[in-house]
Amino acid sequence: MALESKKNYGISTTSVHGGEAHQKALDSITDPIVMASTYTFSDTQSVIDYIEQKQKRGEYGRYGNPNEAVVERKLAALEGGEDAVLFSSGMSAIVGVIMSKLSAGDEVVFFDECYHRSREFCSKHMSRFGVVTRQVEACNYEAMEAAITPNTKLLVSESPTNPHLSVVDLNRFAEIGRRNNVETLIDATLATPYNVKPLDFGVDYVLHSATKYLAGHNDLLAGVIVGRESKLSDIRYLRGILGSINSAHNCYLLQRGLKTFDVRMQRHNANGQAVAEFLESHARVSKVYYPGLASHDYHEIAARQMRGYGGLITFELADADWRETANVVDRCQIPKIGPSLGGVESLIEQPLVMSYYELPEDERLSYGIRDNMIRMAIGIEDTDDIILDLKQALEG
Repeated sequence: MALESKKNYGISTTSVHGGEAHQKALDSITDPIVMASTYTFSDTQSVIDYIEQKQKRGEYGRYGNPNEAVVERKLAALEGGEDAVLFSSGMSAIVGVIMSKLSAGDEVVFFDECYHRSREFCSKHMSRFGVVTRQVEACNYEAMEAAITPNTKLLVSESPTNPHLSVVDLNRFAEIGRRNNVETLIDATLATPYNVKPLDFGVDYVLHSATKYLAGHNDLLAGVIVGRESKLSDIRYLRGILGSINSAHNCYLLQRGLKTFDVRMQRHNANGQAVAEFLESHARVSKVYYPGLASHDYHEIAARQMRGYGGLITFELADADWRETANVVDRCQIPKIGPSLGGVESLIEQPLVMSYYELPEDERLSYGIRDNMIRMAIGIEDTDDIILDLKQALEG
């Protein structure tokens, strides 16, 4: 019997056992990696039974893999959803949702702090196929509702957003969708199901870049969409056509990473809060973006709907140009310079350089990306070591 049939287990027990058979193939404690592109049938009747009875078994690797199925069940259990569809990356997951849900003439509305590649896919690529993208100010619910037309099919936001960590009022967001008969999607990569479960607030789809906190070790790419099985069936079908799948070995690594998800998130949350408080108290820091701080614009909403606030912190230096900011980044010894987040290792970067370097200054500033801004993804290193390292970098 698989653990997902139980409803009363805690998040750590679900992380370790959720979605897995109690007794596995070959009596292995871990699910063996199934390295097969093709799955065979004993006779012709078994093929017919598979088709007519819609059996959940392997046929061809592009349509599913046993390791993938276990991870999908585990992710659905963690998020509190009926089903999950695993993709090769977070971007392929949102592309799969957009392409399966939107047709020529349809419209999608984004809050403007969503991941810029997600918005770019819709505004620059889906527009070629007749899909209209509207962007409104993040957390401006009146503007979002005003942007809805009879052709609007999907509302999209991150929560928290990246890199400003704005927090969406999920009840209000979902209610706008319900009232206007429009489906809703929240990219909860920065929150993870440890800190918030958007489905509990009535959101239709939850998206994660599983590359980040869910996998947790900076060693794989994956994405997932979670929701009701009936809403995900067309997404799964299109994924089989597009081929945006993960290898069996990647699924195994993701499953292994998820087993320590609970304990990792406890450390990410604790480190994030402590480092944010340190930065806010430092004379060289003019602003800290972190929902766990009372000074954050969305702290009240975050405190109401989140269990913790994660390990991502964005901060700005006082009276610093881009070169002085870069010097602080370069003096850090524990975090490595890199563009991702959610792994056990701390990462640091200057958004101006890492993600927005080629944009004109006025466009970059319109996104709130300033020369003196630093984004740090706190890992699970010792809290005091991270703080002391930041202190010497700021004061060096």
